[in-house]
Amino acid sequence: MPHAQIGPISVHLPEHVEDNATLKEQFPSWDLDLIAEKTGIQQRHIAKPDETAADLAVHACEQLFERENLDRSTIDFVLLCTQTPDYPLPTTACLLQDRLGLRTQCGAIDFNLGCSGFVYGTAMADGLIRTGVAKNVLLVTAETYSKYIDENDRSLRTIFGDAAAATLITPADQPSLWGYQFGSDGSGADMLIVGNGGSRPAEDAIPPRHRKRWKSRLYMDGPSLINFTVEAIPRLVDEILAENGLSDDKIGHYLFHQATWKMLDQLRKRMDISPERLPVDLEDVGNTVSCTLPILIDRMRRRDELIRDATNVLVGFGVGLSWGGCLWQDQYRDQS
Repeated sequence: MPHAQIGPISVHLPEHVEDNATLKEQFPSWDLDLIAEKTGIQQRHIAKPDETAADLAVHACEQLFERENLDRSTIDFVLLCTQTPDYPLPTTACLLQDRLGLRTQCGAIDFNLGCSGFVYGTAMADGLIRTGVAKNVLLVTAETYSKYIDENDRSLRTIFGDAAAATLITPADQPSLWGYQFGSDGSGADMLIVGNGGSRPAEDAIPPRHRKRWKSRLYMDGPSLINFTVEAIPRLVDEILAENGLSDDKIGHYLFHQATWKMLDQLRKRMDISPERLPVDLEDVGNTVSCTLPILIDRMRRRDELIRDATNVLVGFGVGLSWGGCLWQDQYRDQS
């Protein structure tokens, strides 16, 4: 039985960069130094008004095909994780299949998950490969949260950036992804929500957890999300390690969704993990939702920071509420 492995990754960021210095000029009353101290973010890439998540995804995929000299006829399935699809229907993954010139025998689905999406996506790809349904799976994460954010929203505009990442999930003889565990709690939907634009009438929509201070379609209750994260994620990691007979000293890196510096720093302290083992790398891109983990992995590979043969922990968490984690060894590096 073949096993799935995380193959090559290509990241695409929109050309337009919005940095804190520019925001300071536009909004002199904003304390950008304090905000950056808490978030760890100095700039974000923002999609153009007419640029969608699918457009970013096409760029990322085409870069992957060109750089790796991939034959697109070998792609058996497209998994697209996005919460900013081009249309309510049809599924954006089908549009992506056509725009990329993939064969019509290729499966294609969207799945609407945010910050946990990459971990969920690798699990779905693993299932497709293990069951023989697919050999090569194109896992694409693409988000344009900026389209949900009002320009005057100090709390969100300084955090979220737009991005796309294309990850080729390929078969391997040895397992490199295992120990998956997931969680969901829909009672926390009111912590991070876009309450309009769907089929539910506005008067019947889930209200924000607290008073909505900004005009953005996106609402986020940051303190409640931090409280959820520092309780649920250490417990998730403990359960993954216990189920697989591992202890902390057997783990190379803890690769967590890059939400904000403050959130990740609180997790470091709660779990007693050194900064070099739980990296934070979002200063120049911001929180890119489902793209943060593939961006982090790609950057760590380029810097040769992933320890050969080491077991790492991958964890995503956020909107839903949804969370998931697994164990991962970067076997693909051995082929380069």
